[in-house]
Amino acid sequence: MKRRHFVWLMVLLLLAGCTLSGQRLPAGDRLRLAYFPNVTHGVALVGVARGAFQEALGPEVTLVTTNFNAGPALVEALFAGEVDIGYLGPNPAINGYVRSNGEAVRIIAGAAEGGAALVVNPEAGINEPPDFAGKRLATPQYGGTQDVALRHLMQQYGLKPADRGGTVTILPSQNPDILTLFRKGELDGAWVPEPWVSRLVLEAGGTVLIDERSLWPEGRFISTVVAVHPRFLREHPDLVEAFLRAHVDTVQYMQAQPATAAQLINQEIERITTRPLPEEVLKRSLSTLEFTYDPLPATLLLAADHAYALGFLGATEPDLQNIYDLALLNKVLGGQGLAPMVLP
Repeated sequence: MKRRHFVWLMVLLLLAGCTLSGQRLPAGDRLRLAYFPNVTHGVALVGVARGAFQEALGPEVTLVTTNFNAGPALVEALFAGEVDIGYLGPNPAINGYVRSNGEAVRIIAGAAEGGAALVVNPEAGINEPPDFAGKRLATPQYGGTQDVALRHLMQQYGLKPADRGGTVTILPSQNPDILTLFRKGELDGAWVPEPWVSRLVLEAGGTVLIDERSLWPEGRFISTVVAVHPRFLREHPDLVEAFLRAHVDTVQYMQAQPATAAQLINQEIERITTRPLPEEVLKRSLSTLEFTYDPLPATLLLAADHAYALGFLGATEPDLQNIYDLALLNKVLGGQGLAPMVLP
């Protein structure tokens, strides 16, 4: 072969993304991972800190991480194809699945359970849900996971929010703003996730009125899931499987080494936000939740029922039959001799 022909052949192979053996280089030469700098996203924080995800993906794939502060924003990034895999709350995942007609979201694993509560101002005179009447309460996001939990509880007691003709004011506010308003006495209560539950208690003198675990069968409910864009799942199942292998390994590491895991969580929170959590806040937060790869699908489907009953999911009850794809998770679990996850 003449030299110029060989050079042109090499150029064509490179442009086509091929090796000389004819095997195409992985189009997914990167995996874009999104998560929050929150305690409830501890698996993502520890997995990144330990390099577990990058190691599982291998040297030819680059892990690109992005941080969000709200589930809806992360879902929009999934919609736009800017994120491949993300850690987020169940209700944003449900909303994203319904809004995209199942085209933008698949839940592939669980990440955390528990870790949310209604905290009240001791001077507000709230001792039980009927006392919400005339009060000002906050949640992190309208239609979000804690917002649905609060509105569902109110519905059970015949209470209506002010935006539906009732007397209970619900203020959707970012978590740091909730803490500020609570300190100023401008809120009577707030339904928030960790570490904000612990911050309201330890830094603002709040009292936990309802630990959300008490409202669920067996005291368990999913608070963080792992979701993937279906196109990425179809085109790069090998990368998703590698990621899930690291996810499961990280959960097991955190369960076996809780003290070290706590240090890594706070280390990553400080790296991302520039401020670590106070030690007592971190300790209390971690005592209220569990890290798990179990997606607890029955609890997510029940949360979807609550959201639909509140009018958040449209006029027709959504079909969530395909919101889960646990095949690769179960493949990973089977390879480690662990029990598979079963859908209800």
